[in-house]
Amino acid sequence: MAQDRLTTAPDEEQNSAGKTTIDPSEIEKFAAIADEWWDPFGKFKPLHKFNPIRLAYIRDGVCAHFGRDRRAKKPLEGLRLIDIGCGGGLVAEPMRRLGADVTAIDASERNIKTALAHAAPLGLDIDYRATTVEALIEAGEPPFDTVLNLEVVEHVADVDLFLEASASLLKPNGVMIMATINRTMKALMLAKIGAEYVLRWLPAGTHDPRKFVKPDEAKAALARAGLTVTAQAGVAYNPLMDIWRISDDTDVNYMLTAVKR
Repeated sequence: MAQDRLTTAPDEEQNSAGKTTIDPSEIEKFAAIADEWWDPFGKFKPLHKFNPIRLAYIRDGVCAHFGRDRRAKKPLEGLRLIDIGCGGGLVAEPMRRLGADVTAIDASERNIKTALAHAAPLGLDIDYRATTVEALIEAGEPPFDTVLNLEVVEHVADVDLFLEASASLLKPNGVMIMATINRTMKALMLAKIGAEYVLRWLPAGTHDPRKFVKPDEAKAALARAGLTVTAQAGVAYNPLMDIWRISDDTDVNYMLTAVKR
């Protein structure tokens, strides 16, 4: 059964310098719709559509880095992985099925309760925790082989501080996969106005376009955290076929793979 350890995150987790990566308004925003994480036709429908592309990118990137056969039944077996900002567990569960030893954290206790409730009857032993990166560091959490930061950085209070903290959870030669939204006019029109107000894919107010992160900014922040970007991919939506695909176009959604040297 899924582990039932539930550590309640403080409203605002701070580091020793008094800075924080937590934006309480963002936490509350997703906590309010936590019950809908696993509804493929609900408020998280875009993530369900997008998820297969993310999962394949993660599996292939991690396997390539660690010399694993991506076609194996459990190619990530023996690797310790953390999913930061895991929400209801849409990525954590497939990662566990691929064999990874998964810890999944979210600052929202409601999200973690949803994730636990979904994983338990499936017999998935995922270490779900309602906590923050800063709290794990303070508690002396052992480092991970893989860190996932998927659609998280556009919701934190301090991107540099968040990526620095996340990188400290990574083993030397470990790999981080990051996915987020570019700060472009195209992203504003499609990921914000189109997705939230025209197509109604997402609740209005889900994203603040001022917090979108350009790839060069993300790469610079990762470099300052001691990581080297080894791969980059855009993710594009085909409205005629209603599918997402990997693309060279990073103007809206993009993913990065970075290694801790």
